[in-house]
Order: sequence, then C-alpha cells, then structure tokens
Amino acid sequence: MCPCQSALWRDTVASMYARWLKSILPKGLYGRTALILILPVITIMLVVSVVFMQRHFDGVTRQMTRSAVFDLRYLLRSINAAPDRAQADAVAARISTALGFSARPLRAGDDVASGRQTIRPFGDLTGRSLVSTLREEMPRITRIDLARDGHQAIVQMPTRWGPYQVSYERSRMSASAPHQLLVLMFVAALIMTAIAFVVLRNQVRPIRNLARAAEAFGRGQSIAFHVSGATEVRQAGRAFLDMRDRIERQIEQRTLMLSGVSHDLRTPLTRLKLGLSMVPESDETRALSRDVDDMEMMLDEFLAFARGDSLEETKACDPLDLARQIVKDMARGQQDIRLITPEIPLGSGVPLVPMRPNAVRRALENLLNNARRYGTTCCLEVILRPGEVVFRVEDNGPGIPEADRDRALRPFERLDLARNQNRGGGVGLGLAIVLDIAISHGGALRLGDSKALGGLRCDFVLSR
Repeated sequence: MCPCQSALWRDTVASMYARWLKSILPKGLYGRTALILILPVITIMLVVSVVFMQRHFDGVTRQMTRSAVFDLRYLLRSINAAPDRAQADAVAARISTALGFSARPLRAGDDVASGRQTIRPFGDLTGRSLVSTLREEMPRITRIDLARDGHQAIVQMPTRWGPYQVSYERSRMSASAPHQLLVLMFVAALIMTAIAFVVLRNQVRPIRNLARAAEAFGRGQSIAFHVSGATEVRQAGRAFLDMRDRIERQIEQRTLMLSGVSHDLRTPLTRLKLGLSMVPESDETRALSRDVDDMEMMLDEFLAFARGDSLEETKACDPLDLARQIVKDMARGQQDIRLITPEIPLGSGVPLVPMRPNAVRRALENLLNNARRYGTTCCLEVILRPGEVVFRVEDNGPGIPEADRDRALRPFERLDLARNQNRGGGVGLGLAIVLDIAISHGGALRLGDSKALGGLRCDFVLSR
C-alpha cells in the first residue's frame, strides 16, 4: 500500500470512528456535563481497584497463604511419621485443634479427588492467588475447593495413611478487605455523583430557560424570563433581555412610523380618487384609477410586511377549523377552492396549534390568491405530523423553476419569467410575508412541484 493510500485509509477510519463516537455521545448539555462528571469517577474506581488490589491485596493473600502452608507441611510430616493409622488420626486431631483448623481422614464413601482439581467460584478476587501459591508450595495437593463454603478453604492431600481433608478459615489464607474497599468506593462514588447531579441540574436549568425564552421569542412570543445561574449564564441572560427589548422597541417604532406614513399617504390618495371620480370617464382616467389602486395596494403590502402581525397575541387554534373558514370566506368571493383534510381517528380530537390566527390567515390567503391568480384550479390540504402542521397549497399554473425558488422568497423580487405578470400585479412581497409569518411561528415555507395538479406546491409549516 502506497503512502497516499495508507493516509487515505487512516483518514477514513478516523472519520468513521469520529462519527460513531459522536452518535453515541449525549446531545444535550446536561448529558455531556454528566458524562464529564461520571467518567472520572468510574476511571478512578477502576484504576484504584485494579492497581491496589493486584499489587497490595494480591501480595497480602500470598503471604497469608504461605503462613498456612507451614501448618499444612507440619501436619503432613506428623501424619507420615505416625506408626499406624490410629496414631495418625490422633496426631491430626491434636495438631488441627492446636493450630485452629479442621483435619480428618477421608473414608471410602467420601469424595476423593483422583487428580489435581481446583474449584473456585467466578468473581473470587483473591482465590487465584491463593490457589497458585498452594500449588507452588505444595505440589502434592490433589484438590483445592473454594466454592463449597464461602468461608472455608478445603484442601485434600495424600499421606502415608491415605488422603486427608483439611478445612481452613478463608480469612486466615486470603485478604477479605477488597470487597469492603469496593463497597466503600461504590457508596462514596454514588453519593458524590448524586450531589454532583443536583448541583448540575441547578446550573443547567437557567440555560434551558434561556433557550426556551429565545425559542419563544423567535416564534413571536414573549415569555417571562428570570436571570439566574452562574455569572456567565447571568451575563448571557441579561444580554438576551436587552436584545429582546431593543428588537421589540425597534419593531414597535417601525410599525408606528409606517402606520403614520401610511396614514399621511392615504390622504392624498383619497383626494386623487375623489378628483378622478369627478372627471368624466375616459381611457386616461381609468388608467389613472388603476395606478391609484396599485399605489394603495403597494402601500398595504409595505405596511403588512413591515408589521408582520408581531403584536398579535398567540393562542391555541384548531388548524382544520381555520382552513375551513378561509375556504368558506373565499368561496363567497366566487373563488372555488378544494379543501383536503386528514382523517382523525375516533376518540381523538384535533390537536390545537399555538399561532397568531390573523397572521396565519393572511399567509394562507396570500398563497391561495397567488394560486388562483396564476392557475385555474387550486386546493388547500391540511397535514398533521408529529411536531408540526402543514398547510399545502397547490395549483395548476406555470409554477416556479427550482433555480428561482430561493429568489422568489426574497422581498421585492418579481419573477417575470417564471409567473405570468399579465395575470396579476404585485411588488414581490407576497411570499416574503408568508415566509416571515412561518418563521415567526417556528416553521418554514417550502416551494416545490405539485404532483397532483402540475403547478406550484407551497408547504406552509407551523411547529406545534
């Protein structure tokens, strides 16, 4: 493999590992901070357990086992030196009583090991050192049983007068403190982790409240937010409140200014319309009347775009009922629009969606008016999805090319090549107003091709 291929392979493996690690790590700040707290605790516990137990308690167990080996060797020599079996049994009983262990001969009905056997329970931390030390110091031992009784170490060894079984207290042959150490470390780590989680929760809560207030403000809502938490979080909270106040004042001042401008401009427009109505009708007067109407329409669109209905109160509304009202109102204006609603299962009501109903109504009316202006057939479909509701408007008009759709959403953009301007007029604010209303509700406006009618498809999305 050449160096270039090797480097490419290493980069690919590193990229795959990074993606895998990113996929399993917690996504939220609370989870990541908790991971930062827990990982060092677990690492310290593992390191202390492995190093301390392997180096300290393993040596202690070997030393204690070697002390017991001296007793076993003395017992074995004494039994082998006895002149007969009765004397050997008496010697074994006397020595075991004096040294504090149990020794007895194995009879015909007892379980006698035929070869080297070791019985050790799984998870016995010091049993391995005990067994290896006994095997090294007394190779003639046939069986070592640590599982029959958790408090006893049972050993079988051959003698001149037959096999003997010796039962030793396990505490005299191996250290029992490792289990106590693990329990103590686990309890201490659990208590410290619980305390850390309580402190962490109090530190993360202000950040969550700040994110919730910022998200609500992005949807056009202003919820109460109290500055709290650490110094850095308090600074961010105060900066957010100052920013929100400045934006609200700017919106209010802009709305008041444009309202005043609109009021001042409507007066001369009204005088123009009155003057034209008193002049005999002709082609020139009709053209001037259309110009005045266009100016009045442009003024209304400017004001609607600048205001954005940000001062309207948000409330929970039924999206299906709102769609039916819009279609019904437009039907009175001789505009036939087909409404498609989802099937609601029996026993479950329509989920209410927080919205500014007048703003949503204006957005849908803009989309439906555009659909009727550039096509002969249009429909409105309401789609309920987890976390969002979609108002889909489709028509059979010429549509908008995919390359021009982003430009169509910009203010004051008029796509003369995409939509037939002879079918209607405007200043290029219709879709911009709809997009602004969708974003203020935490949603989006998506343009596409209508598969059902062949024209333009507009998805007006609101979060819920």
